[in-house]
Amino acid sequence: MAPVTLTSGRTALFTLIGLCTVIEVVLVLGDLGVIGPARLRVLVYEYAGFWPGLLDNWSPNYTAQPFAMFFTYGFLHSGLTHLLVNMITLWSLGQGVVNRVGPGGFMLLYTLSIMGGAVGYTLLSVGPTPMVGASGALFGLAGGLLAWMYVDRFSRAEGLLPVLQAVVLLIVLNLVLWWVMDGQLAWETHLGGFITGWLLALLIDPRPAQIDDTPDED
Repeated sequence: MAPVTLTSGRTALFTLIGLCTVIEVVLVLGDLGVIGPARLRVLVYEYAGFWPGLLDNWSPNYTAQPFAMFFTYGFLHSGLTHLLVNMITLWSLGQGVVNRVGPGGFMLLYTLSIMGGAVGYTLLSVGPTPMVGASGALFGLAGGLLAWMYVDRFSRAEGLLPVLQAVVLLIVLNLVLWWVMDGQLAWETHLGGFITGWLLALLIDPRPAQIDDTPDED
């Protein structure tokens, strides 16, 4: 059963990475004038990005947009660099989640963390600035992995300092990126995704991981 789960998990990861990559490549080709109408990226952002004003008094482009944008924003990126960083992070963190709860648990955690990130942006952001990117889901994966690390270490009476250090590192990383990007970092989305991932991980798999102490055979 383990090889099947591993294969299915990699398929889920490759599917997400492939989907995000195809979308961004199409938008880049649009930027270069190779395909699509003029302002293709802007048009896609207008229809699929997260726009806080749509939750107030703005008129949506289609009826379901104020609801759909809580999900669709997570598949858009602001450029190839943004995409590359996020997809490398997705591959790295995603494998750990798949190994813990399988492809089904991974997809549940990823999907709801996208939405949780959007909720965080809704509650904490100021102004009508739109938002795109998979970072909310990625911080959800990080939150889930750290929640399981906490449960595992607590159940074994091990020190919790590594968990605290990882959380502090994420906070520092956000502060540095926020400064480097001149405030154009959706830290609210990161926080919403992280909290969602942490809480959901404890619902999906609340038990500590079992340690296989069976000795190897020659």
